[in-house]
Amino acid sequence: MMDMSEHILMIDDDLRLSAMVGDYLRSHGYQVSTAPSLGAGRELLARQACDALVLDLMLPDGDGLDLCRELRSSPRTRTMPLLMLSARGEPTDRIVGLEIGADDYLPKPFEPRELLARVRALLRRTATAQADDDVWRFGRLEIDNGLRQVRLDNQPCDLTSYQFDLLTVLARHPGRVLSRDQIMDSLKGHPLDAFDRSIDVHISRIRAAIEQDPKNPQRILTVRGVGYVFAKKQDAE
Repeated sequence: MMDMSEHILMIDDDLRLSAMVGDYLRSHGYQVSTAPSLGAGRELLARQACDALVLDLMLPDGDGLDLCRELRSSPRTRTMPLLMLSARGEPTDRIVGLEIGADDYLPKPFEPRELLARVRALLRRTATAQADDDVWRFGRLEIDNGLRQVRLDNQPCDLTSYQFDLLTVLARHPGRVLSRDQIMDSLKGHPLDAFDRSIDVHISRIRAAIEQDPKNPQRILTVRGVGYVFAKKQDAE
């Protein structure tokens, strides 16, 4: 039976869509709250804990990207799974959303079943990582699976939930080159098409957080035409 503590907040001004999606998610065992604006969403987030957020970009009182930035800057919500919705389906819109901190992006119109599959995947990855309480140490870098936190020189790094999962996929196989297909396969349930470059976007964000010089990375290396490799050791270690 689904754990009813899993609470999803949907912020979207399309009341008909919110009602339909809310009913659909509730029928699959989730608690669902809805908000028609950024202001109402902020109030709900301040009052109650949420396990995942479904966030529309175009809202009557502002852009969902602004709220995404706020959530990613707060320790309380930094790793909360966040799925972004938008009728703006251009690749640049997806990239901006991912760069700012969204874990996934679903263009409108969409099938409720696909949204359910993506939400389940985000929650499943979070639950799996939380069950692993090991701390992996790589010189100055620590990956704390229990807290779902990455630390560099004992200082927390600013990573989203999806970026944390992506980093652990690479760190679990140090020294081994992983193709983009292998990485996406390891991040089970995250549907990305063959032309989606979101893996590259997230790698850039991870490098910015953990590398001394992101333009000359020493920890996550690119193997051109193949994929990425997490270096076993750095010169400074």
